[in-house]
Amino acid sequence: MRKVGVLLLLYLSAAMALAQSPAVAEGGIVNGVTYAAGQPVAPGSIASIFGSDLAASLAQADSVPLSFSMADVSVSVNGMPAPLFFVSPGQINIQVPWNVLPDAADNGVATVVVSRGQLKSIARSVNIASVSPAIFTVGPDGVGNAIAINSDGSIAAPVGSIPGLLTHPAGVGQPLVILASGLGSVTPVDADGANSVDQLRSTVHIPDVLVGGQPAQLLFSGLSPSFTAVNQVNAVVPSVSAGSAVPLQLRFGDLVTSDKVTIAVQ
Repeated sequence: MRKVGVLLLLYLSAAMALAQSPAVAEGGIVNGVTYAAGQPVAPGSIASIFGSDLAASLAQADSVPLSFSMADVSVSVNGMPAPLFFVSPGQINIQVPWNVLPDAADNGVATVVVSRGQLKSIARSVNIASVSPAIFTVGPDGVGNAIAINSDGSIAAPVGSIPGLLTHPAGVGQPLVILASGLGSVTPVDADGANSVDQLRSTVHIPDVLVGGQPAQLLFSGLSPSFTAVNQVNAVVPSVSAGSAVPLQLRFGDLVTSDKVTIAVQ
């Protein structure tokens, strides 16, 4: 029996040696819309974590509020549990907890740790900003046609340009619903991992909306009622020249989102 016990211990030791701790890549915590290197993340926004051995398998959220643990994986940001959208061996998508704020105590830097079972990653840092806006796009990496919705539910894009979706250009003087992330704190406050279906929540920081470089009338800036960590910005399309790829931008003072995000205007 003693020999069996020793063999079992040797087996467990070998298994633990084979198990790799999750490893977050240096600089691997990025804005979850643009994936841009060096761009900070904001409270309540979507962030993506890249690395290796982050999870044993792929899993994704299928209900709201989001869970803080998925496939035996959890993530902490400044020691606070982060809601999980998606986990896989190479990438995890999270919501940055609302209470991760860019205050003087942490100099605008947060630490992120990925746990897989009993194994933990080395802590990695990410810059935190009050706002780090990005507009969702139909294509990857936060460039191309914006997810900007006309009043009839169509995407403001050239007709027939997005397979499977109804599209047509936005009209001057017509309202537009823009989906974004990273607009920062909201009032009233929201719970981590929740959507905002229960009540209207407005952003504390108010953006300017630019279409073709021209200011648009802002109707609302807050949380989407349907999606966790997604902002909804409602605006009226200003008088601009028609085009199939007119820049659509959000501006907070000197901070302006990419002019590579576009809509079609007729």
